[in-house]
Amino acid sequence: MNRVTLFAAVVLAALCGLFGAMTGDRLTANGWFPPEAPALRAEQFLGREFERGTPDLILMVRARDDRDSADTPAVAAVGAAVADTVQGAARTHYVTSYWSTHDPGLRSADGHGAVVAAKFEGDDDTVHDAVSRAVKRLAGERAAATVTAVGQPVVHEALETQAHEDLLRAELFTAPLILLLLVVIFRSLPAALLPVLVGAMATTVTSALLGALALLTPVSVFALNITTALGFGLAVDYSLLMLTRFRQEVSQGARVPAAVRTTLSTAGRTVLYSGLAVSLCLTALLVFPIMFLRSMAYGGILVTAVSVAATLTVLPAAFALFASRLTGTGVLGRGRPAATESRGRAGEALWDRALRGVRRAPVTVALATTTLVCLMAAPFTQVSFGLLDDRALPAGAAVRTSTDTLRADFPALAATRLPVALPGFRGPDAELARYSERLSRLPDVERVTGPAGTYAAGRVTKPATPARDGRGSWVEVTVHGAPFDRSALRALDAVESVPAPARPLTGGPTALLRDTRAALADRLPFAVALVALAMSALLFAFTGSVLIPVKALALTALSMTAAMGTIVYVFQEGHLRDLVGPFTVVGTADLSMTILVICIAFALSMDYEVFLLSAIRERYVATGDNTTAVSEGLRRTGPLITSASVLIAVVFLGQATSTITPLKTLGVGVVVTILLDAVVIRMLLVPAFMFLAGRANWWSPPLLTRLHARVSLSET
Repeated sequence: MNRVTLFAAVVLAALCGLFGAMTGDRLTANGWFPPEAPALRAEQFLGREFERGTPDLILMVRARDDRDSADTPAVAAVGAAVADTVQGAARTHYVTSYWSTHDPGLRSADGHGAVVAAKFEGDDDTVHDAVSRAVKRLAGERAAATVTAVGQPVVHEALETQAHEDLLRAELFTAPLILLLLVVIFRSLPAALLPVLVGAMATTVTSALLGALALLTPVSVFALNITTALGFGLAVDYSLLMLTRFRQEVSQGARVPAAVRTTLSTAGRTVLYSGLAVSLCLTALLVFPIMFLRSMAYGGILVTAVSVAATLTVLPAAFALFASRLTGTGVLGRGRPAATESRGRAGEALWDRALRGVRRAPVTVALATTTLVCLMAAPFTQVSFGLLDDRALPAGAAVRTSTDTLRADFPALAATRLPVALPGFRGPDAELARYSERLSRLPDVERVTGPAGTYAAGRVTKPATPARDGRGSWVEVTVHGAPFDRSALRALDAVESVPAPARPLTGGPTALLRDTRAALADRLPFAVALVALAMSALLFAFTGSVLIPVKALALTALSMTAAMGTIVYVFQEGHLRDLVGPFTVVGTADLSMTILVICIAFALSMDYEVFLLSAIRERYVATGDNTTAVSEGLRRTGPLITSASVLIAVVFLGQATSTITPLKTLGVGVVVTILLDAVVIRMLLVPAFMFLAGRANWWSPPLLTRLHARVSLSET
């Protein structure tokens, strides 16, 4: 039966690997914004009714010869041909071209280039496909001009391509390092291959499941990155825990079948509820109305479930078939039996010294570690959130270079704009003029353009060009600063505070940031409540304690604040770039990625909490003494947690090597949090708290005590 289990696992992984190879083609690089955001509704109204708004595609046509200008006949012919081709393409809604409008804002500052801007019809994926076809057909060198493309769909496609490349590079970077560390920690090559087997099965099966899920609902391509990192990370954790217990049972004289059964009923149960804890934490991402975050939840929950299933089926079969190789040391596992707890003397001595120090001065240790974590969290008080744009790509990326050129050569196009839609406005032109005049007087506002004319500082600078009908009207407010700057957000608030002649809808990147923040903030209390209630119930069922779940949530949340502070310090403020690798500092932290880092790091921290509480409670039930239970539980699991945290940090270090800023943020944030949690929180703060609390750690009222007797999930 064990051979059949292993054979079936290999066949399943192979089949899923074949199916999963096509998964990338089914996933999308879109889904970063709430689909019902008012800013998106404003853009849809402006595009549908007035052929205005943020274009999906901008094609820059620039003369190859510096002696030519955008008006040179040969260059103009290229521009006109590009505009005609886009206009005739499927799904094109409208095209605006310098060569048809002669708008000076569409001509470069030096006169050598001009643009063709286009808006397409359909949902995000349809627009993405239409833009991709247009770029492939039109971008490149022509006889008289060079055509380059920019726009949000172009950026997203570049991110998708770069994410695939970075995923492959991360795997090539981390795989040999992880295997080497596994051999050192497990002290035999056969044992080191166990987490590789579990991780490979988890990632291939999950990849296939994501491909199938993508047939039913949109799934982000970045789900593959989290699947790989989390899958191998959990495989390492669970394999280390299971093998440690199996070796312990065998070393105490148990026969292999009995050792396998005991391992499943003890460590296996811990793995099961650790996986449940991780999944519950990631479920919080499903609450948010952002497809990117929901995709991370899909990938994380699926890979956790498959990792648990593989651990509880494949590993016992491997233990039964290859027990002598897995319990021995040496390259082939033929040496003397491994130490029962898979730890070296250095790791044991380190935890013993830490425990002695904590027992002597628990209050001092608790205050010192809490102060350290709070200092790490301090930069988060200055957080300024932003959204994904081309600057998330490496500096040499083609679309990044083209967008930088657009900012430099086309200041009118690159300016921060707040297009205000006025659906249903039927008032007189004078009313619209008064509204435009009031807007133009606001601080941080450069000018206001609309059917009533162009206004600056309350004065008309360009006469009216009526462009409205019975369905409404519009104005466009140009403000100082970049789209995600505080000045732009202040200007947005000021614009929306001015009484409008109709109910306004504000579009543009600044409004989209505000809407995204609001959508996430609205759901955040539900996400926090979901995790808090679910984890409290799970940890109560695991320990029977009322205090321990509160302690676990509070201390884990404390380490999360350090993760948030690290993200701000490194990625918003630009420190330590020589250490983490090159990226562009834009003065903001990516909003969605910050939430993702918090959820993943919280899930992995609770994973270690379950490991630790399992051992401590087992000793408490056996001895009835809190101090002894905490000390022995930490000695037993501490080195295991240290080893697991180092390995999972290396796994996520692969993400930190990414050239895409969001993935680098994910890697750095998780690595810092996991190491801090293992070294500071679990080694120092948790024992300090539990020593101080004493027997109160295990108290619960009689009613809950009786309830726990029915729902207990503990090993003992």
